[in-house]
Amino acid sequence: MEGVQNLYNFLFEACNILRGPVSQDNFKDYITPILYFKRISDVYDEEIQAALDESGGDKEYASLPEQHRFVIPDGCHWIDIRERTENLGAAIVGAMRGIELANPDTLYGVLSVFSAQKWTDKKNLSDSKIRDLIEHLSTRRLGNKDYPADLMGDAYEVLLKKFADDSKAKAGEFYTPRPVVNLLIRILDPKPGETVYDPACGSGGMLIEAVHHMHHDNLCCGSIFGQEKNVVNAAIAKMNLFLHGASDFNVMQGDTLRSPKILQGSEIAKFDCVIANPPFSLEKWGATEWSSDKFSRNIWGTPSDSCGDYAWIQHMVKSMAPGNSRMAVVMPQGILFRGNEDGRIREKMIKSDLIEAIVTLGDKLFYGTGLSPCFLILRRMKPAERSARILMVDATKILTQKRAQNILSPEDVDHIYQLYLDYKDVEDYSKVVTLKEIEDKEFNLSPNRYINYHRETVRPYEEVKREFLEAIEAVKLAEQEFTRLIKN
Repeated sequence: MEGVQNLYNFLFEACNILRGPVSQDNFKDYITPILYFKRISDVYDEEIQAALDESGGDKEYASLPEQHRFVIPDGCHWIDIRERTENLGAAIVGAMRGIELANPDTLYGVLSVFSAQKWTDKKNLSDSKIRDLIEHLSTRRLGNKDYPADLMGDAYEVLLKKFADDSKAKAGEFYTPRPVVNLLIRILDPKPGETVYDPACGSGGMLIEAVHHMHHDNLCCGSIFGQEKNVVNAAIAKMNLFLHGASDFNVMQGDTLRSPKILQGSEIAKFDCVIANPPFSLEKWGATEWSSDKFSRNIWGTPSDSCGDYAWIQHMVKSMAPGNSRMAVVMPQGILFRGNEDGRIREKMIKSDLIEAIVTLGDKLFYGTGLSPCFLILRRMKPAERSARILMVDATKILTQKRAQNILSPEDVDHIYQLYLDYKDVEDYSKVVTLKEIEDKEFNLSPNRYINYHRETVRPYEEVKREFLEAIEAVKLAEQEFTRLIKN
């Protein structure tokens, strides 16, 4: 962790250079691309050195494209920018554009989404500020040998979390607390060679955790997919995956509910693991188009345009492959009991018998939302003994309280994971419920309607009253004794 903290401090120092002319909300629009540009340049130099060592100093051999993950065209390297004396913003934009065009398959659209206008507006960001930023970042090499991908990515995630802390309202859009992500990935347990898809991937945290979980196995290559509506976040997800060492992944930018981009032919593509924390209760999400959706994602119905929660769930179910596929989705707890169209959709979802488990989480775990979340685990092929049954888990008390924000400690994550694995009745925490029992409760999915909670035995009134009066007498005597001591 020390290395992560050290690198994070270094990156945060870069933010401090921008402080003043640039508002905190915009830090990531600057730091992300320039960090990426520096990383690519340093990795390129490392590859040159490795090829020179291997070939006994053959420069021509070292500059061949096959020696490099990325092509850096002439004049577009970090060193070229460092040598410039004026119009540094325009030079950075030009270099990034050049690198992007030279690597159309891997970097197309990643760097150019960061506004050229922001970099070149000298009123906002003077050449001397950019010079300070370049010189600060130049004091360290940021290659793979200096900072392995995991460490680089982790420090960047801490930075994203810091941006999230600084602009709480917007943070929920792109940051899911890491322990929650870890828990969901452990439950889904993606195996090397399986495909993983996040239809609302934000800055890529869920996909990165999946790659970690598969220990960066070579079979992960080409099996990681995501879509993200926000242009900057989609670019951050690509960079974040790259910084974490994932090489071949497919992240598309666009509105998943209105125009899903990850398709097989004219159908929604199918995946082994589908995981997401979509925006909660999205308004104006596109109900009209959905009612006649050309991908037939409205399997159980069309939610109202004031709340898209069940549209996300249905999109994800439609994205599950036949066979052993499974899905995890974070949602506001309202989806468990809301009526009207949501209630009708929920009833059909329950009857489909895809739901394996429902877990409610405690409050203040997520940024920028007062809503207490829950998550659903769905599985195409449930084990026979879980057929027509759902595990209900109340994990609202399993958390560690912090001043501003509650967290799930590693022990909390283990506790919830164990409740899922055990799949049995545990007083105060979990209960396995049949679909018939759920139907009897009008298809309400709130775990606290089913779980047996420990109840204290009620003591007789007279006994409690006597103890209360005795306590009052004891307080009076103590007060008299205290007064006597003070006077003496």
